[in-house]
Amino acid sequence: MNENLFASFITPTLMGLPIVILIILLPNILFPSPDRLINNRLISLQQWLIQLVLKQMMTMHSMKGRTWSLMLISLILFIGSTNLLGLLPHSFTPTTQLSMNLGMAIPLWAGAVIMGFRHKTKASLAHFLPQGTPAPLIPMLIIIETISLFIQPMALAVRLTANITAGHLLMHLIGGATLVLASISPPTAMITFIILILLTLLEFAVALIQAYVFTLLVSLYLHDNT
Repeated sequence: MNENLFASFITPTLMGLPIVILIILLPNILFPSPDRLINNRLISLQQWLIQLVLKQMMTMHSMKGRTWSLMLISLILFIGSTNLLGLLPHSFTPTTQLSMNLGMAIPLWAGAVIMGFRHKTKASLAHFLPQGTPAPLIPMLIIIETISLFIQPMALAVRLTANITAGHLLMHLIGGATLVLASISPPTAMITFIILILLTLLEFAVALIQAYVFTLLVSLYLHDNT
């Protein structure tokens, strides 16, 4: 039971070689680049959504922060499309792997922090010690703020991994229960099947929301350091 439950989270291989890189590159096919003078409806909708999300995230940033626009919009498109593709049957979701999410979170967080220390050194150091702190609490607060700073990329990665993994496990469990109940109690199986459909719709929303939350938090870290 445990092996079947977590089998979908095992990195797929072909002839002993991991094919996760090909799976990660697959979402790029879903976003064609416009090559015509007049775009079709799909590309027009795609560009409208990109401009809407980009405008909402970038309004609070300075000119230095807006140089990250392309990276942030690429990040949200990649995470969102990867999460949605993971909801297809017999597919693999790379964002359920903590190592991959850490690989996205740590460089982006480190880049934002380094930019802050480079361009706003005094303001960045001031975050470690709030104004008006009593002298006996200064060493403890510096340690706490330092730990909270280094926990930020871990929190980003764990939040994305936990939400996507929990949804997949719940769908797997309810789907298995529906198959078992189909031969025992068809009315109960119908109820669980309706619950499974509603949960699947919820997971579609969660896949997009988690992509937006991950990118928004990276944007907030960037805003604090620019």
